[in-house]
Amino acid sequence: MSQKKIDKQMKQIEDKRAKSRIFKKDSSFLKAEENVFDVPTLKLLYSFANKGYINELGGSISTGKEANVFYATGNEGEVAVKIYRINSSTFKAMDPYILKDPRFTHIRHSRKDIIFAWTQKEYQNLLRISKAGIRAPRPITCDRNVLIMEFMGENGVAYPSLKDVKMDDEDARIFYDQIIEDMRRMYVRASLVHADLSEYNILIDIEKGEAVIIDVGQAVTLNHPNAREFLLRDVENIKRFFRKYGIEEETKSILEQIKQKKEEDIIVEPDETDVKAADEKTSTDEETGTDEETRTDENISADEETGTDEEMNAGIPEKEND
Repeated sequence: MSQKKIDKQMKQIEDKRAKSRIFKKDSSFLKAEENVFDVPTLKLLYSFANKGYINELGGSISTGKEANVFYATGNEGEVAVKIYRINSSTFKAMDPYILKDPRFTHIRHSRKDIIFAWTQKEYQNLLRISKAGIRAPRPITCDRNVLIMEFMGENGVAYPSLKDVKMDDEDARIFYDQIIEDMRRMYVRASLVHADLSEYNILIDIEKGEAVIIDVGQAVTLNHPNAREFLLRDVENIKRFFRKYGIEEETKSILEQIKQKKEEDIIVEPDETDVKAADEKTSTDEETGTDEETRTDENISADEETGTDEEMNAGIPEKEND
């Protein structure tokens, strides 16, 4: 991408920049926003603040179906704080991605357990993806329903998503090749399939001309029973987006590229240590949980038991635009 194009894109990003409110470690930190800051989450954020992971918490970067992402600064510089909403997440949509994942088959089917495991799953997936040589947020720490990771942007301005980047056919080809290579590294080196890859979950570092993979909480290992189906869906999403730039490749050819091993590939060995540690912590939290949390879980379990057959047997959710 030429310097002129880069300057133009950067100016557009700056023009759209929203002025974020900054919440310091005082009473304003208690402001509730969209059912995110319940009491246990606030206590956890204070704990992270005391450890230096968070010094100032800014405005919302993005709001999804299950989580909100906030800009923050800490001892590691600019970070993103992803908070999964325990009381309002559409956690049934998480089932196909986590309850069949061999790493998490032991978890209970309550809302809190699934969300805590999902947070840990995203942390683990980010570790494996980063080790595989894929540009993605570096995970810093996680606990319960909060994940702190590297902020993908500069000076409080997040990189734009692929869908919002204006490019010509030549630029599109460069990004397409990068994304297919990232899918290959994810598959061959990290033994993962993203399972929700699209123009919404890819950011573009305009200045460096690099794609950045995000939102990997649903990524599954290759031994997941739906891994092949998820991979095909990812491929079709990428094909659909780049078709308008004149890029046409057969699905079979793309799959062959993704599964191709190269001499320089370093296979990332899965590390289950953190998963087990988080599992033990979750068990401890359950034993020492507040009466309010316990009652909430009981109500959720009751709701699950009285759910319709259609809800309980729901298959893979279709992509919804935020």
